[in-house]
Amino acid sequence: MADGTERQPRAYIGSFTSAGGRGITTAELDADTGALTALHHSEGAVTNPSFLALSPGGGVLYAVSETDQGAAAAFFLDGPARTGPDGPVALGQTVSVAGAGPTHLAVAGRRLYTANYTSGSVTALPLRADGSLGTRAQTHQHHGRGPVAERQDGPHAHAVVPDPSGQWLLCTDLGTDSVWIYDLRAPEAGLRLHREVPLRAGTGPRHLAFPADSRERRDAARAYVVHVVNELESTVTTCRWHPGHGELEPLGETFLLPPERAAVENYPSAPALSPDGRFAWVANRGDDSVTVLDLTSGELPELVTTVPCGGHWPRDLAAHPTGRWLYAANERSGDVTWFEVDPVTGTPALTGSLTAPAASCVVFA
Repeated sequence: MADGTERQPRAYIGSFTSAGGRGITTAELDADTGALTALHHSEGAVTNPSFLALSPGGGVLYAVSETDQGAAAAFFLDGPARTGPDGPVALGQTVSVAGAGPTHLAVAGRRLYTANYTSGSVTALPLRADGSLGTRAQTHQHHGRGPVAERQDGPHAHAVVPDPSGQWLLCTDLGTDSVWIYDLRAPEAGLRLHREVPLRAGTGPRHLAFPADSRERRDAARAYVVHVVNELESTVTTCRWHPGHGELEPLGETFLLPPERAAVENYPSAPALSPDGRFAWVANRGDDSVTVLDLTSGELPELVTTVPCGGHWPRDLAAHPTGRWLYAANERSGDVTWFEVDPVTGTPALTGSLTAPAASCVVFA
């Protein structure tokens, strides 16, 4: 800062403004306790900024606008070298993604990608040199359906995640029970579908995550592990990812709830992984819990325990980069809760909460 003092780290919280959310909330993060303190609310800047993502350098924040019209927005962050108490500043205009209901976004190379749930498509938007969004959207439409009629009447792309090599984009589609793989190796060629990989019918894949240390965990074939969270069944599908050929190989499934709670109506939402690659956590909407998975016990994760999420309907989880704390965005109770993580067992212990109406996402700058 201009006065020479060091600014505390920050978190950014997305929300559903249509359900009373306050847009993007900027919160100060206490580096010693993990506590969040709200500093600013970007109300009116964008409708339903339900998911957020940072540029690789951390200077630009991107948000979806989860509406039927479907859009994305870019914001310049008030970083440590800049003064002023305000939160993110709009960087250019909100741009159409040419798809309906974008739920997730990610930066890869010089493009921003969105998963458009309602229209069942993926969009690529060009990024300008300053990080703002170009307007020439390229889209690819998914096709297909699944056996759960009320949720899988057609494609519903839900998350887009670049692989650790940066050469591929993986998209989970809840409606088609599959992961769609896009080839990023020749960006000038546009949004190129490489292949669609089917998972077990009726599982409803929602999100996926690579272990944070995936580059250090390659096997002899240079494969990574990727975990797919299924919304329509309380399971995680573990796959082996071969970046050399863009191949995804399902290995097996792990249940997210213990047998005595297997009948609970539950819709897993988001995964978070520890920086050291030892643990994964998954949020459970319905059971209102966080599942702890041990990733070191064998080829498939092992269920360690579940703990209450501290609120209702946890839509997102975020692990602090140090691995010391875990945060849950509880949409229906309107708060973000945080937990101190036991470094030995990976078990989170509830520590505090911040009021955040219709909270849907947490990211750290």
